[in-house]
Amino acid sequence: MFLFKSIALIPAAGMGKRMGASINKQYLHLDGMPIVARTISVFERSPLIDAIYLVIPAEEIPYCREHVVEAYNFSKVAAIIPGGKERQHSVMNGLRGMSEHVSDGDVILIHDGVRPLITEEVLRESIEVARSHDGAVVAVPAKDTIKSVKNSIITGTPDRHTLWQAQTPQAFRYSVIYSAHQAAETEHYLGTDDSSLVERTGGLMRIVQGDYHNIKITTSEDLVLAEAFLAFAHKERIHNV
Repeated sequence: MFLFKSIALIPAAGMGKRMGASINKQYLHLDGMPIVARTISVFERSPLIDAIYLVIPAEEIPYCREHVVEAYNFSKVAAIIPGGKERQHSVMNGLRGMSEHVSDGDVILIHDGVRPLITEEVLRESIEVARSHDGAVVAVPAKDTIKSVKNSIITGTPDRHTLWQAQTPQAFRYSVIYSAHQAAETEHYLGTDDSSLVERTGGLMRIVQGDYHNIKITTSEDLVLAEAFLAFAHKERIHNV
């Protein structure tokens, strides 16, 4: 048995402007359940996860508490923390908000609130890797050829076999990710994901093989695709019974 805990930090403070809906995308329903609730439910059900911290826009906290946390009886949600201007700021708010309740060796799994199709197997491997490295990044190999472009002109074609598309969760020991965020904040550096902050401090990151179904729901087309993936998974479960 591990002495340290595994804690989910779920930032869902984005405004979802690309979805074109009247409410923020995390509250849109996916198969009858708000997207963010479906995401939280994965961590709530998992015996690997000890606690969940949500990061939500300050003005939405009462709504989230009533219509998500209380409505679905999420007992592992330890706190709902106000978000920041950028995702990176929101994650740092979350790390600070849990600071009195975690140990340096606890594993923090940072996971997008609108990425609800993560699996238990990926959670398990992410935690295991984060305990032995500076961090674990769930990712899938790039399928398409990628072009480097500047001012609409192609400047290079990286070898596709070396390219992976990062997903979440990204898992780190608390001391590692907090120090990396603190350094970025001090130096006014804004990264594209949490692992990039650890990488720039010299941290050793390792890939965890992800799943192409683990999509981030950003557009209305993503919502349709997620519904299809859920329907497929349901048929598979019935077939295997």
